[in-house]
Amino acid sequence: MSLAMMTKKTTRCGVAINPISFNAACVLFAFASYCLLGVADLDAQQPNPTTANPPNIVLIMADDLGWKDLHCYGNKNLETPNLDRLAKQGMLFTNAYSASPVCTPTRAAMMTGESPARLNITNHAPGHPPGYQKPGTKIKTALWQRHLPLDRVTLAEQLKANGYATGFVGKWHLSHQNKKSNGPTEPELRAEHQGFDINIGGCSFGGPPSYFEPYRIPNISPSDQFNYLPERCSQECINFIEENQDKPFFLCWWNYSVHYPFQAPAPLVQKYEKRKGPGIENPTYAAMIEGMDLSIGKLLSSLDRLGLTENTLIIFTSDNGPFAANVKPLRGEKGYLYEGGIRVPAIVKWAGKIKPASVSQTPIISMDFHATILDAIGIEPDPSNHPDGDSLVDLFTGKSPLDRDAIYFHYPNYAFHKKNRPGSAIRSGDFKLIKFYDDNSVELYNLKDDLSETNDLTRSMPKKTAELRNKLETWLSETDAKVPANAN
Repeated sequence: MSLAMMTKKTTRCGVAINPISFNAACVLFAFASYCLLGVADLDAQQPNPTTANPPNIVLIMADDLGWKDLHCYGNKNLETPNLDRLAKQGMLFTNAYSASPVCTPTRAAMMTGESPARLNITNHAPGHPPGYQKPGTKIKTALWQRHLPLDRVTLAEQLKANGYATGFVGKWHLSHQNKKSNGPTEPELRAEHQGFDINIGGCSFGGPPSYFEPYRIPNISPSDQFNYLPERCSQECINFIEENQDKPFFLCWWNYSVHYPFQAPAPLVQKYEKRKGPGIENPTYAAMIEGMDLSIGKLLSSLDRLGLTENTLIIFTSDNGPFAANVKPLRGEKGYLYEGGIRVPAIVKWAGKIKPASVSQTPIISMDFHATILDAIGIEPDPSNHPDGDSLVDLFTGKSPLDRDAIYFHYPNYAFHKKNRPGSAIRSGDFKLIKFYDDNSVELYNLKDDLSETNDLTRSMPKKTAELRNKLETWLSETDAKVPANAN
């Protein structure tokens, strides 16, 4: 076991007793010590949140699911009845954002509550080599951390310390490690070493080698019962909640769907082949979305069957925008700081707290879910973390709106497709400014009037441009954000 792993472990020191010196006093002392340690150990295992009846937490995140990729978000040719039902029972956000336009940074932000800029986890792992310079450009991308360090206190660790059973199923993508590194190995960086009692499928993989058996994911055992990966993961989630239904639980289900390879059951693909057209440009991609929805529906039905729904906070979102999919009316896709890369679906259900069929236009971001979960349970952020998100609990209940001036993004890297421009961005009110590092230029858009980001307002609104650029520069400095360097 590596030293890095040992820093995550709780140890207990014991006293060796020489049998020759045994006497009545020693026996009494040893017995009393044992009892005290036993009581302390039992106390450590009991729920300790400040709320009287702490809610169960189910955090579901899709991979590469676009803002318009659900029926309830406007794609009328695509069937997602279970997520549509969740939206009717809860709150749908029209201005939800992922912390990053790519996956690894958003996942790290969700686990720690910190922005990718502050974490210096800014690109998908493994990404390009350190100091990568795209041919024809004059900048080298900044150095960044490619895994979530073990000394970071995660959301799972905080919940576990407060009596929650913690389960992880699906795509982790926070454990990449160079094989030549002297630090912890890739398996030592997986979810089970970051606060989760179980980890099914979470490793360094950004996508599954196959969505059908054999999946070739190292920590998912072969199964004769389930062939399609979303169905298998759904059953693992159900197994977890059935085993832990008598105590508070935190289930983190980060789907591999709908990340490539594009694969889905033949009947669903055939169904969407017949609907090919606007909104169904890729029938297999559409089939994957419905397949994911069906698997989520099985989990939601199990919560109902077990009588757990009324005391469960359910969150659904995506880690970034889609790849090779129709994002209209948005611009860009995965890897871009335009809306197509960062605007995502988000649905939250919390019975008794959220009015059914609510719709919120408030801009929210991935880190808000970390803050929201802690607030819902009644515990403070770990002192070692610097919260970059805000709790949405008062927004859910209608007690007060979210009082925030702006949200920020930092992506100083090239995505796998190398088509994007490294940059940072700020959204404040209806306005969004993007700064690009290849030429130090900025673009300003009014998203209320120009959701497609086609009309750059920098020349016509110089004061607003200067205001948002100054705010962005201040935030970048405050978070110690790493930026590309001039190649010369």
